[in-house]
Amino acid sequence: MQLVLGIIRWLNIGTVTAACLVILLMMMHITLDVGVRFFFNGQIVGTLEWVSFYYMVALVFLALGYVEYKNENIRVDLFAQMMPKSVQLGLYVFACILGLIFFGMLFWQSLLDAIRATQRAEEAMSNFRFLIWPARWALPIGFAGALLAVLANLLRAISRRQAL
Repeated sequence: MQLVLGIIRWLNIGTVTAACLVILLMMMHITLDVGVRFFFNGQIVGTLEWVSFYYMVALVFLALGYVEYKNENIRVDLFAQMMPKSVQLGLYVFACILGLIFFGMLFWQSLLDAIRATQRAEEAMSNFRFLIWPARWALPIGFAGALLAVLANLLRAISRRQAL
């Protein structure tokens, strides 16, 4: 089981590293665009499209699994904290099962959407040809990471016999 947990951990570290690289790329792109506007009274064509369709999408969805793996999502567990440990574990296992179903459905649907968008070579309306189908792949990758993270947290909770 430790091997599975390690693989899931490293996959999510890989996706969050990609998200960090994307944010660095986005900062450089925007800084360069601002510099061109300020110093040369020009613009880098497509900055808004790149930020909206690529950088922000990748940033949000690629980091999703790592955030879930580290249990850093927002939680409201005020009443659960007052319950006995066995009830807390039962509620946590139930929530993880719901999370597996939820992220599994999101993964599957976003995968189908990404495949369709790739087949159609989906593009956004703009003054130039701007393909957006590659950005569609960030969603199934992110949801797969979240799905695996929920599975890892479920396995850890069961093996420890304690809610995370």
